[in-house]
Amino acid sequence: MAVYRGMVILLLGLLCLLRAESSLRVADEAEHVQQYQHPGGGLRLIDGATASVGEKREDIGAEKRAQQPRTVGMPTAMSAKAHFAEEGSENVTALIGQPAVLFCKVKNLGNRTVSWIRKRDLHILTSMELTYTGDGRFTVIGNTESSDDWNLRIGDVQPRDEGIYECQVNTEPKIHRAVYLRVLDVQAEILGTEEVYVRKGSTISLTCTVNSQGVPPSNVTWYHAGTIIDFDGPRGGVSLETEKSKGGTTSKLLITRASLGDSGNYSCVSSKAARATVVVHVLNDEHPAAMQHGGAASVRFATYPGGLLLPMLLLFLPLIVGIVTPWVGGSPIIVLAKTLSR
Repeated sequence: MAVYRGMVILLLGLLCLLRAESSLRVADEAEHVQQYQHPGGGLRLIDGATASVGEKREDIGAEKRAQQPRTVGMPTAMSAKAHFAEEGSENVTALIGQPAVLFCKVKNLGNRTVSWIRKRDLHILTSMELTYTGDGRFTVIGNTESSDDWNLRIGDVQPRDEGIYECQVNTEPKIHRAVYLRVLDVQAEILGTEEVYVRKGSTISLTCTVNSQGVPPSNVTWYHAGTIIDFDGPRGGVSLETEKSKGGTTSKLLITRASLGDSGNYSCVSSKAARATVVVHVLNDEHPAAMQHGGAASVRFATYPGGLLLPMLLLFLPLIVGIVTPWVGGSPIIVLAKTLSR
């Protein structure tokens, strides 16, 4: 029994020694670690094996940030800059009396303002949908909730409208787009006088010219009494000859076997010029001084109901009397009577 008791005591002693040695080792390690404490409160790695919890979290966060896609330099909807779309011509040509549209498309406008300025006098014409001029010909068109268009429409264009117009956006710095409006005075003309007389059964011949002034030749449409002339209609005998060149368009209207119903206004209309109009009189067995003769050829003079002989005679009467008096003798009245009797 004494032997067993001694062995138990020995084992208990060994266990106490082992526990004491373990406590001393832990204390020594704690003291060693404190010497390497990180200024931010965490612990740095010791011998490449031990790391603080805070530093491990920092390393994990950095690794996650490195795996995320970079967005530096990519604009967002809030930071996108307003700019003009590459659409619309910077030079617009319009004809006198017709409307013109100056194009302006703005992307990413946001809460900024679009204005149209006339460069000639720096006059503000429009701002957004509002018009700041007493000239009602200027309006903004094309803008809707889903559209970026802020186009300026000028109705009934006149020569004074020619010049530079600017579409401006009040960004910082301000951006603007200039558009030059060119106004052309393209005229349509029906050759001859404003009134034409033809005999019943003859041919009506009307020629219309449209000068181009650098504009591509245009089509010409003929009207009679406000209605487009039907070349394939039941009347028949109506034809059209058209010639286009760099100088313009020439259109010749021929109406054979003229009847009294062919009388009235005749207009030649082009999309690029104002209409020209003449009045045609178809006469039945009358012989006016102004009369188209034959088919293609036409002769037009200022009309006079009694013919041209009497007004011509009255015009040159003093000259005739002065020349004939010395030969015949007598008073001017006697000379005139003798001259007319001959």
